[in-house]
Amino acid sequence: MAAPLNQNSQQNHRTRLRERFAADDGASMPDYELLELILFSAVPRRDTKPLAKRLIERFGSLSGALAADRADIIQVEGAGAAVAGLLKAVHQAGIRQAREDLHERHILDSWDKVLEYCRAAIGHLPRESFHVLFLDRKNGLIAAEQQSAGTVDQTSVYPREVIKRALELNASALVMVHNHPSGDPTPSGADIEITRAVETAGQSLGVALHDHVIIARGRHASLRALGVL
Repeated sequence: MAAPLNQNSQQNHRTRLRERFAADDGASMPDYELLELILFSAVPRRDTKPLAKRLIERFGSLSGALAADRADIIQVEGAGAAVAGLLKAVHQAGIRQAREDLHERHILDSWDKVLEYCRAAIGHLPRESFHVLFLDRKNGLIAAEQQSAGTVDQTSVYPREVIKRALELNASALVMVHNHPSGDPTPSGADIEITRAVETAGQSLGVALHDHVIIARGRHASLRALGVL
């Protein structure tokens, strides 16, 4: 293991990194340096570069590190509860920013923002997570909620519960979203089946299903575009 930086050289390194970030708000920084900077507040007295690189190596990317389970982050050498808590806070802040953008728009006219929110919320999660965007009559966002969470390759969804929640919120339409941790957004037979079941359950009660989107890291699939809806 490399010897730790002495206090002065470490402080100089942190100062230089902060100055580089200030030059363009981090746009030109590689992911590991941005993560290194984020880690400063949780790791005040150690060189954070090795930990930043370990986290990205373990979880595949900066986004993967932020979305990782708290327990998995803690298992990385040099991380701990403070680091895990910080990364989850940064991840949650990104989700909320993306969700706030949706509240100001008509969903169907802002599909890029919908995908941006979905990628931020579930695109890099290690397990499947099923979410629903509940919309009003003008396709404005009422709420974005997780309906269920599952394993690395499946989650349980109950159509009657989805429609029941829509009625509770006075929603007129839905967009369903879930992730494929495998990185392949191709819908499974079960994905198609649940899509059609929710569409059928909603039709008799005046709740339309606009789409079911599968997010797989940087890729996605729309079941409407694929002709399922």
